[in-house]
This record gives sequence, C-alpha cells and structure tokens, in this order.
Amino acid sequence: MKKIILQGIQFDNKSSYLQGPKKAPPIIREVLHCGSANLYAENGISIDTPLIEDKGNFDIEAYFDIEQITKKHLEEDSRIVTLGGDHSITYPILKAYHQHYPLIDILHIDAHADLYDNFEGDPYSHACPFARIMEQRLAARLVQVGIRTLNTHQEEQAKKFGVEIHQMKNLDLSTIPDFKNPLYISLDLDGIDPAFAPGVSHHEPGGLTSRQVLSIIQNLNCEIIGADIVEYNPDRDVQQMTAFLAAKLLKEILGKMLE
Repeated sequence: MKKIILQGIQFDNKSSYLQGPKKAPPIIREVLHCGSANLYAENGISIDTPLIEDKGNFDIEAYFDIEQITKKHLEEDSRIVTLGGDHSITYPILKAYHQHYPLIDILHIDAHADLYDNFEGDPYSHACPFARIMEQRLAARLVQVGIRTLNTHQEEQAKKFGVEIHQMKNLDLSTIPDFKNPLYISLDLDGIDPAFAPGVSHHEPGGLTSRQVLSIIQNLNCEIIGADIVEYNPDRDVQQMTAFLAAKLLKEILGKMLE
C-alpha cells in the first residue's frame, strides 16, 4: 500500500469574498490531536500509523508553487491529502497529479460548481478550478454533489465539459455513481449546511448534513488516490465547530484510504 502524505497549503490569495482559509491547516491539525476524540475512523482503522506522514504546512506566496510542492511529494510514491486553503489550490495539485495519474475521476462536494471561465478577471480564482481542470483534461470524469448556486454560465460550462451535477434541490444520494478510475476527492466545507459548518466564507443555506457527507465517503468502493479539504475559514467559526468537522472528515477520508 502506498503511504499517504498530509500537506497543509496555506493560501487564500484567490478568494473572491473573504480571506481566512490560509489560517486553516494548523487549526484542523490542532483539533485533530487535541484529545477530544480518538484517532480511529468509523471503519475501525486508526490513522495513527506509519503509513501516514505529515509534511507540515507550506505558506504559499506564488500560486504555482503549490504544483511543485505536490509534485515533490508525489515523487515519494505516495498519495496526498491536502488541507487548504481556498479552492483554487485544487487545480495546481491536480496538474501535479496528472503526471502520475493520467486517468482519474473527481468527486467534488461543494455548494458551488467552481466552473467559471474566469471570475472577476482571474482565471485561477477559487471560483474557477474545475473549468481549468476539465479544459486541460486532468480528469476523465467530474461528479459534483451538493451544488445549490448554479447560474446560466456555469450550467453552460457543465454541459461543455460533461460534468455530472447532483444539485441539492433534488438530491438523491443513491444516484451517486460508482467510480471506475482512481478517485480524487475535493471537499469544500461550504458544501455542508452552515448549521453544521459555520466557519466558511460563503454561507449557502440548504446544504448537506455532516452525516450525509460522511456516508458519501464511507460508501465509496474504489481506489482513492488523493483528496483535499478546503475553504475552512477560522475567522467565521463558532467554538471551532467547523474545525472539528474538518478533522472528522479528514479522519474518515484517511481511514477509507487505508482500507
């Protein structure tokens, strides 16, 4: 089994509304190891194992340094889980992944489709990563769950790129497909309802419950080759509710990857 590298990418320069996600990685780690809960995922697997190596946090100044850091870690014959950071980080991460995994699927959990061709003049905005990923064919398949902010432009982009969107307005989790290719999970915490995850920049009511997201992860039956957890904004959190949820989701993703 390939080891798993945990990397923290402290970057929020591509945020369009509020900054703050840059502060997230050390706080998620802190609550993960604070002693409030043990380090076992719900599948009974402990993430306290030599198979997981924490490389610490990287304070990013230049956007495409994210690609180089990820590339270096992938060269250690590893899978990578990243703590962000705003959602713009997913594009350079997957650019690095493409050299090692030319055929992957993506499961994207989010309130937003992040398919803008550009946003406020920036093609690398956190509102654009999946447009860049799909136009450069860094993924064979993109499945989005939890979307509840589609506009005309993003609907057109989704059709253009063949994106499979499971919107909240008619969500049926049983219709989420099985994945045939190696899978990358990109989990934006604002995909979860702000009642469960208040610590995000963009509050979008009517979202997924914590348990729904956990069930999505736990029911995956495929090879998971990487993941990111993004858009936690500590400045907006309430008694670290969202930090503890992020840590729980991290534990479940790692536990699933260790099965």
